[in-house]
Amino acid sequence: MDKYIRVFPRKTKWTPDDDLVFIGEPPIIGAPPDLPVFVSCTFTWDMLECERLYRSWAYKYSKVKLGGPALGDVGDSFTPGRFIKKGVVFTSRGCPKDCPWCFAWKREGQIVKELPITDGHIIQDNNLLACSMDHVSNVFKMLQRQKHAAVFMGMDAEFLTQNHIYLMEKIKIYRMFFSYDHMGSVYHIEKAGELLSNYNRNQKRCYVLVNYYPNDTPAKAEKRLLKIWELGFMPFSMFYRDDNIKIKPKTKDWQELTRIFSRPAIMRGYCKKHTRGL
Repeated sequence: MDKYIRVFPRKTKWTPDDDLVFIGEPPIIGAPPDLPVFVSCTFTWDMLECERLYRSWAYKYSKVKLGGPALGDVGDSFTPGRFIKKGVVFTSRGCPKDCPWCFAWKREGQIVKELPITDGHIIQDNNLLACSMDHVSNVFKMLQRQKHAAVFMGMDAEFLTQNHIYLMEKIKIYRMFFSYDHMGSVYHIEKAGELLSNYNRNQKRCYVLVNYYPNDTPAKAEKRLLKIWELGFMPFSMFYRDDNIKIKPKTKDWQELTRIFSRPAIMRGYCKKHTRGL
């Protein structure tokens, strides 16, 4: 991997941690040599801060670039450890669906591009199951070599088949994340729950989009979240934030809902109390 400095507006669990990664301002002491600098902006609400960091680093370094998903970079290649920590891999780009709340297909296209498969145990693809079975099979062969149990961050219940289950049975799985974005998609989650009946709730997790539709309310969102619990998944509220730089304010009702459905320890007791105790 070519050497260059990578700058991020904040540290997350996915941020790489090598010596050429920096959070925020250039260091006063122990600054790296004059290498190319890339300021990475993932979310649109970070754009103002990333633009400020770009100017700050450009004051001290001769070659500085600002980019990332928030600025429309399509990400048609992947190098492990460059902009996301080692262990996390992308094996494909794009998504064949055109969900209006999602940026993946807008930035990367609706034709799924299969990438060379590199070693890692956290699969970060937008829609791995939309790839060809040959590609998915090769991903699972790679996962068999890993010492850590697999984590699937983008599993689409609509594409899940028994053939995928056969592949899953050959590896250890720590987590798989699905999504429930609108009422019409509950059928696919129900089907996935049946196919994945041998996996426990802690392994099967599902993001539930809330506050996207104009008439959505905390009460309606809670009903959807509890439905996911009843289907055997661990539900997590995904509070919608649009592409505006300003963050949408939350009411107290929304704050309480997202607090409950973001903490498994609280969620378990709450869901058992408000469902049939499943």
